[in-house]
Parts: sequence; C-alpha cells; structure tokens
Amino acid sequence: MSKSKAYITSLRLRTLPLSVSGVLLGAMLAASDGYFKPWAFAWAIVTTMALQILSNLANEVGDLEKGTDNERRLGPIRSAQSGALSKREMIRAMSFFGGMGVVTGSLLVYDAFGDLLDLKSIILFVAGGASIVAAVKYTVGDHAYGYRGLGDLFVFIFFGIVSVLGSYFAMAGRLPWIALFPAVSIGLLSTGVLNMNNIRDMENDETCGKRTIPVMLGIRGAKIYHFIMIVMALVCMGLYTILHSNGWFGYLFTLTLPLFGIHLAKVYYGKGRALDPQLRFLSLSTLLLTLLVVIGQMMYN
Repeated sequence: MSKSKAYITSLRLRTLPLSVSGVLLGAMLAASDGYFKPWAFAWAIVTTMALQILSNLANEVGDLEKGTDNERRLGPIRSAQSGALSKREMIRAMSFFGGMGVVTGSLLVYDAFGDLLDLKSIILFVAGGASIVAAVKYTVGDHAYGYRGLGDLFVFIFFGIVSVLGSYFAMAGRLPWIALFPAVSIGLLSTGVLNMNNIRDMENDETCGKRTIPVMLGIRGAKIYHFIMIVMALVCMGLYTILHSNGWFGYLFTLTLPLFGIHLAKVYYGKGRALDPQLRFLSLSTLLLTLLVVIGQMMYN
C-alpha cells in the first residue's frame, strides 16, 4: 500500500457524512428560523470534518498502542496496524488535523460573532476545545474513556448535542429549547453507528480489555440497546416536527423509515463481520434523514 493510499484509509472518509449531519442540521434549522451566516457555516463544516478525522487517527493510534488492532479484529485492516504508516507519521497527521480544527474553528467563531473575546465566542471556544480533547482521549492514554464504556456518552454529546446546538448557536446567537429534539436525534443515531462498530468487534474488545457497551451488555443486550436508540431518535425528530409546526413538509424525513427498518432487521439477524456494512448504511441513512428534515423546513418556509 502506498503512503498516500494509507493516509486516505486512515482518514476513514466514510465517517464524514455522519459528522457533517449534525452541523448541517443545526445550521439549516437556524436558517429556517431566519438566521444564517454562510462563511460561519462553511467553517463549521470544515472544522467538524477536521475533528472527525482527528478522532479517527487518534482511535487508530490508541488501539494500536493497546493491542486492540490485531489479526482477530473483524473491521478493515488499518494503516498503522499493517505497518503502512508509522506511529510517528500518524501523530504528525493528528497534529495537522488538530491544528486545522483550531484555525478553522477560530474563523468560525470570528465570522459568527465578530469578536473572539465575546461571551458567545468563549462558549463556542470551550465547546470546540472540549471536542478536540474528546477526539484524542477516546482511545489514547492510560485513561482512555473508550475503554471504560464511556464512548457512547461522549459520541452522543459531541456528535449530537454539541454539533447540532453549536452550529445553530453560531448562526443565531441563541438557542431555542425545541432544538434539543433534533440534537438528541442525531446524537442517538451517531451513537448507534459506534454501537454497530462495537458489536462487530465485541469478542476481540473483550479479550483486549476494552469495555464497550456491547461487552458489558452482551450481544442480546447490545442489540436491544441499539433498537431503543434508533426508535427514540426517530421519535425525537417526530416530536420536533410536531412542536415546530412545519406542516406536512416537516414529515418528509419519514421517507427514511423503511431504511431504518431494513437496518434494524440486518442488526437483528447479523453478527460479527456481517454487521460491518451497517456502519456505512446507518451513517448514510442519518445523512439522508438530515437532508429531508432540511428540505422540509425550507419548503415550509
């Protein structure tokens, strides 16, 4: 494998639609309420992609250090695991994307509020800084929270609550309480993608001492947990539509229900490597749901 191909593999581009979904949804919901800042939106998209890639790289480095990336792991072979990239090269890539996130995040804050020292700016800086720390500490270090069953909580917070509400706040400078419903919805769907990954690798994770939710709950419990998250995500999006009074256009997202039904059926019957395609399927289904919610908002307005 060439160096360039190895780097592209480690970026895990298939994860980007999911990370973009939260920012896109939050910004477009703000736009439908009359608030939109094009440059702030552009910087938000670039920043969330940089932080997602930082998280992917850090995850690879952390799992390599702890021996979780081995021949028993059922997911795709990673670049560091195969020796195509050294740990030093991976850390350099992490530094690059971490630095990119800081720069583009600062530009986002400036374009949003025009003053880096404004209280609203400081709130976004704190959220951004916490996102960077969370991205790195998922599997890196002696106290990696991903090895202590806390990965789901952090994904829910940063890929759902912070992503959706943060982008809305950057556009509007305010936060309506009702925006919490789509934030929770995207957070649950994002956590579902992580849960798919962890169900697939649960046997190897347990052997290596990585205590994910599936390792703690067992395969049956993990699947029930997954079903609950997906159903609650759809319920929350429905509640937002009802409370926001979007008319019939607001229910366009229900066109994705068959996709989520197919996904849940695959989860029910599948295990191990057979679940790997469901990570991409759920990510793309989440992006489609987001786009349909956005279209519904725009058509109504």
